[in-house]
Amino acid sequence: MSIARSASSLQLARETRERFVLATEGAIVPLARAIRDRLTQLASEVGSARAMQEHRDDFVAFQGNASQWVSLAQTGWRKALGESGASGFHTSTSHTQMLRLELIGDEVVESNILSSRLAQMIHDRASFELSDLRLRIQHLEGTSELDGKDVLKPETLAKLLVEQWLAAGLSRQLWTRVQDTVQAQLVDVVAKAYEDANTHLVAHGVMPEIDLKSFVRRTGGAASGGATGPGAPGASGVWQAGGHAAPGGAMPSAASMPGTFQRGGGGAPAGSSPLATARQRAQTALLNLKRFVTGRIGGDTGNSTQPASSIGVDGRGSAGGVDFGAPRPFSRTFAGAIADAEAAYRAAATQYLEAAGEQATMIQQSAVDLRRRSTELKKRAPTTADKATVEIVALMFQAILAEERIPFSARVWFARLQMPVLRVAIAEPEFFGTLQHPARMLIDRMGSCVMGFDAAAISGSALENEIKRVVQVIEQYPETGQRVFKLVFDEFVAFLNRYLTQSDTAQRVMSVAQQVEQKETMAIQYTIELRKMLNDMPVRDEIREFLFKVWAEVLAIAALRYGGQDEQTVTLKRAASELVWAASAKPSRTDRARVIQDLPQLLQRLRQGMALLGIVGEPQEAYIKTIGATLSDAFMLKTEAIPQAKIEAMAERLAHLEDFVSDSGGDADLPLDATNIELLLGVDASTIEVVADTAGARATEDMLAWANELQVGTWFMLDHNDRVSQVQFVWRSDRKQLHLFASADGRSFLIQAGRLASYLQAGLLVPAEEETLTVRATREALAKLDANPERLLN
Repeated sequence: MSIARSASSLQLARETRERFVLATEGAIVPLARAIRDRLTQLASEVGSARAMQEHRDDFVAFQGNASQWVSLAQTGWRKALGESGASGFHTSTSHTQMLRLELIGDEVVESNILSSRLAQMIHDRASFELSDLRLRIQHLEGTSELDGKDVLKPETLAKLLVEQWLAAGLSRQLWTRVQDTVQAQLVDVVAKAYEDANTHLVAHGVMPEIDLKSFVRRTGGAASGGATGPGAPGASGVWQAGGHAAPGGAMPSAASMPGTFQRGGGGAPAGSSPLATARQRAQTALLNLKRFVTGRIGGDTGNSTQPASSIGVDGRGSAGGVDFGAPRPFSRTFAGAIADAEAAYRAAATQYLEAAGEQATMIQQSAVDLRRRSTELKKRAPTTADKATVEIVALMFQAILAEERIPFSARVWFARLQMPVLRVAIAEPEFFGTLQHPARMLIDRMGSCVMGFDAAAISGSALENEIKRVVQVIEQYPETGQRVFKLVFDEFVAFLNRYLTQSDTAQRVMSVAQQVEQKETMAIQYTIELRKMLNDMPVRDEIREFLFKVWAEVLAIAALRYGGQDEQTVTLKRAASELVWAASAKPSRTDRARVIQDLPQLLQRLRQGMALLGIVGEPQEAYIKTIGATLSDAFMLKTEAIPQAKIEAMAERLAHLEDFVSDSGGDADLPLDATNIELLLGVDASTIEVVADTAGARATEDMLAWANELQVGTWFMLDHNDRVSQVQFVWRSDRKQLHLFASADGRSFLIQAGRLASYLQAGLLVPAEEETLTVRATREALAKLDANPERLLN
């Protein structure tokens, strides 16, 4: 239904769309350039013959068709503007089109999935700006919803880019390999365009303040005329594969969606990194859940007091009473029912923990108890959206309770989170729409930690006590929503950093690793400073090489072991300036006499410094012989001597060398091995399995990024030297160069960043769990709903 609006209002809406299309069209050429750069980088990487050939083929294919894609996309985007935003006509015609029943091919579904992923990323980034813009445009045009093909909808741009990609002769497989680049380049541009569009409308006096109450559709007659289901104009095309309603308003089954119930990487785009693949599969699970729920209750607004506006892939807006993003009013009566169920289960859970029966029996009783309370809550739920939320959360926690790798006591504490999570999911439905919701993050983090321990190791431990404390804090603050989850999540992460490194072995390894990293960083920066000092001095190459490659390391070790201003360190610093002076030209007999007199002490200091570095025996004698020969040659040089003022300035700068270096340099290569650790720092490294970087091995940027994103507490399977161990990631050094993993048998693995990325790339280090606890729980809940859809509301 539309309301007549003035020509000026419609013109302003039209102008806003034109500005939006112009801003986003300008991003297509830079996007093509970024894709070409990405493919060029992949084509230059060293890998298997098959992978290298695929990367070369991708580059050639895009190079030949990029211009056509850009042209088609720009032309199509401008053409889409002419088909967008004509008010009431599109609403009626769209509704008529949606009633057509058509068979949809697999290729269409696959293309829609690709575009929906991009649309989802745009929604996630610009949900608030898009929501505000949608309401302002509806206000200007007097409509209840944007047209399904409106250029302001993220789905429209995403679908157009994918369709023109295929029309230009490029493959879906190639799109999946560059979709991370597409998202990175496009999302911020579109978000900025939404922001600018809102600013433009506000400047023209269009709804400076948005009152959402005016957009709430009440039950009864007012709602019946504006109900929007999955086949109605208000429903986003992303939720209807191909943009058409299935017979009877049903949606495609969740199991039929590619990449949904295939644990071995199903639905993973070819060429993507494992990290990106896992995220895409997780997002697909959330997307399929939204599709399912929208398909089941999207047309039922009879019991809902929620706005019947569209659901975007980020979950903003609502469809027929279910809203996956915007906060919903919370019935006081229903909130009281949830609180009662929470208190009752809390008392029952205490009995389960104290009971002497079989743990499996206790878990079964706990699950039955929670199921019964969830059924009672569904009966008291005031809206269909609330009923669906109760059922989905209940099924998710059934899956968590059934996870046998979580120790019994931890599972009972996890179960106590069901009612707090239900409360948050009803008040903040974005819980179902994003992987970054604090409640999800907390459950996933706790789950990833405890699934690697057996029951004996967890029972009575500090980790179990921390989980208990976290749950109790959440229960104490039921009205704070996701804020309390965010608070305890941060506290739990801080606890893990302490708990996982509290053993003597871990502390010793951490100390050694930090010192090695710090020493190497200092050595590199000392070398830089020495190069600056000698830049304009006539110093022989042999002396330069010795100072840069050996003495910089000596000074770093001394500063680390004794302190930068310790007498021993200062003496070694002074030896550097003395060596430079001694090796310079000596035309003066007085200077030559002084060198001869001071030479024994200088050589003694050089020997002490090299011994500190572990250079003894024949290697040390070789350096001394080279230095001696250089000093002898200095007596014969006819060049100008280095002025004493420069030598004194160098000595002064060396004395305060720490003032001239920064705390960076973490990207430098570290010469890391167990022997090196022992020689450098005097620490026994027999308990440390050192996995250092290897010459020539270079992991991809994706893998290096994955290595830097590993979360402390996560369990992995490590295949090192033909021995597979279950290890837990317990620590990362300050400069992210060194990573410590601990196994249950007491061994420690200190892995350098480059080697860690290589192990991830080669599959020698793989996560013990392919997906997080809540994502797996979502999949299992969706599988049950797909098989028995009636249970969602019954």
